Amino acid sequence: MADTLDQRDHWEVDREFTLPHFGDLVTDGRVEHDTDAVETAYFDTAERDLHAFGMTVTRRVGDDADWVLTMPGSSATLRFAGSMSVPEELATITHGVTGGRDLGHIATIRTLRDRYLVSDAEGGSRLEIDDDNLRASLGDRLLAWREVHAAPAPARLRERLSEAGARRATEPPRLNRLLAGDAERDTVAVAAGAQALDRYVAAQVDEIVRGDIELRRGHDPIHDTRVAIRRLRSTIRVFDELVDVFAEDDVADVEADLKWFAGVLGDVRDCQVQQDRLGVALDELPEELILGPVRARLHNDLKAVELPAREAVDEAMGSPRYAKMLSHLQVWRRRAPFHHWIEAAAVRRLAKKAQRKARRRLATALEADDAELLHRARKAAKRARYAAELMEPIDPKAAKRERKHFKHIQSVLGDHQDTVVAMAWLRRIGVAAGTTDGENGFTFGLLYGREQALGAEYRRAVQKLE
Repeated sequence: MADTLDQRDHWEVDREFTLPHFGDLVTDGRVEHDTDAVETAYFDTAERDLHAFGMTVTRRVGDDADWVLTMPGSSATLRFAGSMSVPEELATITHGVTGGRDLGHIATIRTLRDRYLVSDAEGGSRLEIDDDNLRASLGDRLLAWREVHAAPAPARLRERLSEAGARRATEPPRLNRLLAGDAERDTVAVAAGAQALDRYVAAQVDEIVRGDIELRRGHDPIHDTRVAIRRLRSTIRVFDELVDVFAEDDVADVEADLKWFAGVLGDVRDCQVQQDRLGVALDELPEELILGPVRARLHNDLKAVELPAREAVDEAMGSPRYAKMLSHLQVWRRRAPFHHWIEAAAVRRLAKKAQRKARRRLATALEADDAELLHRARKAAKRARYAAELMEPIDPKAAKRERKHFKHIQSVLGDHQDTVVAMAWLRRIGVAAGTTDGENGFTFGLLYGREQALGAEYRRAVQKLE
């Protein structure tokens, strides 16, 4: 299996569309043209689970053709060696999004591609434009249309295509167009505020789904997955009064499930962070101050927590609760659980409310100089930052300013919280080492003192926050 990227720009065009001239986009450019015919089979469950999560599984018709999984919200793809049946590894890593249901052939698209390669004076390929005429079949439904793709797509080419009547698409519309008649079309008008919520929620769902795939591949996307969960939970909390009344019970359940799964991931992530943090601190100490098997103690004690925590992640991902959470997220990816009539002003008002709350919590924490209050202020700053991110399509300038401001606060407070967590770990490990034959707690005491000093430095930085 291999990872690849398909970084092409896509346009929808009418059948009578005429490609504009593009040979002059490359200095001394030379255009070569060839034609290729491709037949691609699409696979999904009968319930179209992959499609609902923005994913596709395809295979070119042919005995030795690779299977290709296109990931949600991204141009990244995974390739699997050719076989006549769905590869076992592909079925395994998509188990979460399919709910364990079998993948079967759902559609075929036949593409007649006119490929134009523009080379520079040295003969190097600089630009590729593909003009695709497509015919598709899904059951007894037949469809024909045309698309244009370019890699790369310089500004002048985009302008010429637009002037010629091409319509920019965010992703290849092939399967979406083919499946459009399978389900009732959503004709509800969505206001600007609801659109911003929909986009932000869908982006977090895509990240969580990518995390699911990567975890099943044996990779380690725990940090990115937890961040996406935090962003999604933050959106639910900050904009809770905009939740559709008919979705309130589901939202409460999903929020609880997200919190649960984030906690399971967090037990692994905490060990990783401390292993890296304390490992770096230990490397900075002179060897004569490292008394006893300190590195082995750090590694073994942290692994003793991390390994069962990883087993708990695997167990959680195979549980009915996790499957139920993903089924709700599948629905949320298409439409977030907020009223469709929400205007931008309502979203802006609640984002500002989150910012005011973050500032109040920071002021209270600074006055009290209390670690727990500083941690609460950090979480409030995160929610304000994420609310600002969501606001970017509505008010880009203000959103960028507020996002940067609260990201800085979050970062400083995060540095301080890291020392609090590290000191707790060091105290626990140091006590164990100090009561074990052949070991002592001296070095752990030095590391503890280092964290104390860093904590004092971070507190001074915290006091300068506004």
